[in-house]
Amino acid sequence: MKVRIAYIEEPPFYWTGKDRAATGADIEWDMNVPIFATAERAKHVAFSVPVWSLGDGFVVRQGNPKALTSYEAVAARSDARLGIIPGQIQLGSAKSAGVSDGQIVMFKDQPEAVAALLAGKVDAFAATAVGNRVIADTHAELEAVAHEIGENSSAPVGAFSFRIGNDRLLHDVNRKLSEYLGSADHRSRMAKYGIMKTEIDSVIGR
Repeated sequence: MKVRIAYIEEPPFYWTGKDRAATGADIEWDMNVPIFATAERAKHVAFSVPVWSLGDGFVVRQGNPKALTSYEAVAARSDARLGIIPGQIQLGSAKSAGVSDGQIVMFKDQPEAVAALLAGKVDAFAATAVGNRVIADTHAELEAVAHEIGENSSAPVGAFSFRIGNDRLLHDVNRKLSEYLGSADHRSRMAKYGIMKTEIDSVIGR
């Protein structure tokens, strides 16, 4: 049986390597790649237990010329332009913080957004803080800015998704995940991609 898996070009979670094979932290699993578990998505799929927790952040030009450290900071500057990939969780977060439609520029994928940032077409690109560190590490002109998480809030979590009604498979996967998450092998696999204690420990046992 041939199984086809869809993914986007977003290191360190999944991307196409030089050998044209899929690689990345989430590709290390033998299933579909995890996605952010949101209430809207939960109407259409059943989610496993969380497998990571990822806070947001920006990629900006070196020196962060417009001091964009949060979505609220973007909303406070009418001249600030924020790059976002459609369908990702950052769009809702930005709008909830008051970022206007006129400040948001949509890009089809991460490489296109980064190119626009380098060209000065946007002032920041919003994605996960972990992913942004990878971008900044490969572009000397850019830096990553992680958003602070308040005391009464938590970072969004990601999980595997399943067809609603396939309860047996969901139960079996959750049982195995509860045994595996936080293990030495799990931490070793994730550490290769910069996913460390912060992103893992907050979902253990949830």
